Amino acid sequence: MKLSVILLLAFIASIAHAEVVIGLVDVQKVLTSIKEGQGIMKTLEKSFNEKKGTLKKEEERIKKLGEDLKKQAAVLSEQARLTKEREIQESIAKVQGKATDFQRDMQKMENDLKRPVIDKLRPVIEEVSKANGVNMTFELGSAPIIYAENKKDLTEEVVKAYDKKFPK
Repeated sequence: MKLSVILLLAFIASIAHAEVVIGLVDVQKVLTSIKEGQGIMKTLEKSFNEKKGTLKKEEERIKKLGEDLKKQAAVLSEQARLTKEREIQESIAKVQGKATDFQRDMQKMENDLKRPVIDKLRPVIEEVSKANGVNMTFELGSAPIIYAENKKDLTEEVVKAYDKKFPK
């Protein structure tokens, strides 16, 4: 009995003195640094620029309608002026709705493109963490570690390991 208590105390003492190493990974940086992630960013940028161009054309059209209304305001009847103002307001509302739809579409597209990469990234992070003797790994963006005596940033190693495992 005495021996088991001594062994238990020795085991607890060894655990208390064990060094815990915290791993940190900036997943956003990984996603923008890996080759596959850079391809995703280019796809998103291209789509964004197309949508932005569409909105810009609409905004220019509305601006021209407003300028035309100012020029014609003195010669238009009250009813005609109100009709043109209402058309301009409706056009503005449609453009705002399109902008909201484009924003939602871009967010969905980003999520759809990144999801498979993130699924492949998790085991890579796990492998890098194990190879570096890390006990726990946290994502920098979601769980910022204010202080840890033994912490290690694994971001660059994860980027290299991912690109090696999934060359593109």
